[in-house]
Amino acid sequence: MEGVCGRGVCVTASLPRSARLTRSSVPVYRVSYEHLTPFPSQSHLFSYQSPPYAKTLRARNTTKPAIFLPHLIASLQQVDQAYIMVKPDGVQRGLVGEIISRFERKGFKLTGLKLFQCSKELAEEHYKDLKQKSFFPKLIDYITSGPVVSMAWEGVGVVASARKLIGATDPLQAEPGTIRGDLAVQTGRNVVHGSDSPENGKREIALWFKEGELCEWTPVQAPWLRE
Repeated sequence: MEGVCGRGVCVTASLPRSARLTRSSVPVYRVSYEHLTPFPSQSHLFSYQSPPYAKTLRARNTTKPAIFLPHLIASLQQVDQAYIMVKPDGVQRGLVGEIISRFERKGFKLTGLKLFQCSKELAEEHYKDLKQKSFFPKLIDYITSGPVVSMAWEGVGVVASARKLIGATDPLQAEPGTIRGDLAVQTGRNVVHGSDSPENGKREIALWFKEGELCEWTPVQAPWLRE
């Protein structure tokens, strides 16, 4: 007889001996999360025993875990190039040194630098994506109104970092501490240009610099900037 009691009431039921559960008749399952880790341990200390059919099921439903950490590290070590240009208003206001110093203090490597009078053809090619905009003629007049300072910078994540250093296109929306947030007021006089993608960085550097104008060198501070 098996009994269940509660609140003063006891109910008994008769179960056949063959239907009764014992500790030895209940299968024990152990869960391991070892297969979810990027570096599974080979030590016997972390081994466990499971029924043969469980091993077979796990072999069908799981694959060997990939070691993702080295791939993550490799992506963080990608060296990009960015084209940075001090626009005519930045040159006229004497802000060239201030702008260069911000990229130098960040730790990026300067590989190209020149004071340059931009032609109309070059300006139109550089801003060709904006050709259909109503302000395009005014933009071309502005960028060719005086000399610009063309720069090529190199470093890990330099394009994304440069965009943060420069700030929003509209200086009134740019955060304090950014170049535009500190030094500019209007979108039409926003001091500096920066590549918006690694692909555009390479394209713009090739557009503004001729072959042989870039310098390949190793800064002495390089070991203190990257592991």
